[in-house]
Amino acid sequence: METIYDATPHIPVLIGPLIVACSPISGTWLDGTFGAGGYTQRLLKAGANKVIGVDRDPAVFKTAQWAVENPAIELVEDVFSNLDEVATNLDGIVLDLGVSSMQIDQAERGFSFMRDGPLDMRMGQDGRSAADIVNETHEADLADILYTYGEERASRRIARKIVEQRDREPITSTLRLAKIIEGCLPRSKQGQSHPATRSFQAIRIAVNDEYGQLAKGLEAAERALKPGGYLAVVTFHSVEDRMVKRFLQQRGGGMGNANRYSPVLETEKPAFQIINKKAKVASEAEVAQNPRSRSAKLRVARRTDVPSGSVDRSKLGMPYLQGTR
Repeated sequence: METIYDATPHIPVLIGPLIVACSPISGTWLDGTFGAGGYTQRLLKAGANKVIGVDRDPAVFKTAQWAVENPAIELVEDVFSNLDEVATNLDGIVLDLGVSSMQIDQAERGFSFMRDGPLDMRMGQDGRSAADIVNETHEADLADILYTYGEERASRRIARKIVEQRDREPITSTLRLAKIIEGCLPRSKQGQSHPATRSFQAIRIAVNDEYGQLAKGLEAAERALKPGGYLAVVTFHSVEDRMVKRFLQQRGGGMGNANRYSPVLETEKPAFQIINKKAKVASEAEVAQNPRSRSAKLRVARRTDVPSGSVDRSKLGMPYLQGTR
């Protein structure tokens, strides 16, 4: 098994197990979350003839001159939920659902509560920003966002404080929002996550419609892959992994009947063969070299020759805000 990881600023998480699960790698692949290009580089190194790199962030391509100059790479600015409009008949698709370290490290992008910057959080450069949501959303709806997307138990208290503070002056900076949230929660102990972690995650997910994009992207992947093509998805928290797992179960013929007393229904032929029924996690060696991989999970499936079909999103375990289902 491949255990060597490139000593580059961006280390593709779980790339070793991914390469092994999808070998032999060849043909045309689509990297739906191009970022710093780590997966694209390794796919080409492993044998892919071409990689289409898709990213919704135009800033990504300004630093990717190395990719522009490589004839084996095609760069496309788009969301990965549109990937079947970008290309079809693909030999493989990889999606890394983690937030790009490039975006987190740039204070002006507004993702980090550790660096002061404008409250933005948009992975692309259009649509509502985090500041728009924080300053314009009704208190009850804001609490719903924090609870549903961030599993923040103090959501109502935090939403009430945000509304109180924004009435005095609009909240436009990351550190001001982080301090408001900190003031609503007990001081974190050593080793615990920052008090603003869950709230910032929730707002980021709302800004970028991350769960909706994931559901659409998985459906698009089914349409875009050729028979025998691989779908590899790396997730970083339980909701995303649950959605990917249930999508593959549903489209891989593994959902079964919820009620054993109900009539046996004719099951649809599987559109995917699930390669690893249990998610792959990073080895101790990878975690030591790349702590970001600690929470990562990899799921891989292979497309069958069954025509693409529909998925029941209500069974994906995707969180919905009140009144939006």
